[in-house]
Amino acid sequence: MPDRLMRVPVFLGDGRLEFQDRSVPHIQHDDDVLLAVEACGLCGTDLNILAIPPAHKAAVGTVLGHEFVGMVRRVGQRVTGLNTGDRVVISPRLNCGLCRYCRRGMLNQCESYKTLGIHLDGGLAPYCVAPERALYRIDPKVALEDAAFAEVLSCVLSATMRVPVNPGDTIVILGAGPVGLLFAQLYRAGGAGKIIATDVSPFRLDFASRCGVDAVINSNKENVEEVVAKLVDLGADIVVDAVGNLLPQAAKLARRGARIVLFGLQMHALPPVSQYLITRHELTVFGAFVGINPFPQTVRLLESGVIRPSALITHRMPVANVVDAVNAMREGETMKVIVEHPKEV
Repeated sequence: MPDRLMRVPVFLGDGRLEFQDRSVPHIQHDDDVLLAVEACGLCGTDLNILAIPPAHKAAVGTVLGHEFVGMVRRVGQRVTGLNTGDRVVISPRLNCGLCRYCRRGMLNQCESYKTLGIHLDGGLAPYCVAPERALYRIDPKVALEDAAFAEVLSCVLSATMRVPVNPGDTIVILGAGPVGLLFAQLYRAGGAGKIIATDVSPFRLDFASRCGVDAVINSNKENVEEVVAKLVDLGADIVVDAVGNLLPQAAKLARRGARIVLFGLQMHALPPVSQYLITRHELTVFGAFVGINPFPQTVRLLESGVIRPSALITHRMPVANVVDAVNAMREGETMKVIVEHPKEV
């Protein structure tokens, strides 16, 4: 019997995506699970992969998409925790479990990891195979569009757990994209007082205002330090760099004794940093990357309904329009883009 074919966008390197016909994948290992992908989010990592030169490495010939949600269709013989018909969210980063950092319990620093949607085929295909350990069942009552945020939300949640808010704290978020506004949602839910967001995109700043951010600053048109000084007495209690190259500015915006969260990743960014300011003002700087097994907590958070990340979606597109979606993201004309796959027939 011939294999079923699916039309998928394949990463060919040098910023190129090309649609190809590929066979629906089969279970190859006893712990494999075949998923029917329902929705997949696009993010800044995808843009970095498709940049020229790339700011994030990915395997040529891979189907991208690491933020996805799907339904279990088949399970391998050793799969015991999932059943056909379960809805699952995907933790795409597959750690080796054997390297020096995995054996220290620092799974997010694995030296030999592979990521679904970056090194292995991911959620921009309508069907995907993943090992059971990467999958977490989620209540089907959670809206599909909220569930699609699980991967990126898990990363932000891990950062906020490392740097928790105190009731009434003032938060400054540098970068009002989807990640920045997820920080705003989580810190607000934790009791933050004033939340200020900066960006260069008028579209995103307007969106942030409508999402409940207390004040927005266009860093292309205003002096961020001067505006924050007028809005906040001493400076921010927590500053989040969701961009990846703004530590120098974050240090100037933070009050003495404050905390700085470095979340954004820009491989080629090398800004000069005033170590004097960090030392003299006793600032604490936290790097936050992926987190160590944050998915159980993330699923519980989504199931609780405390936050609704789907409020950040501005574009819903079929996979056939993924190139248009990427171009719109590059122009700063989107907040969160979700790629939807047709329902199975």
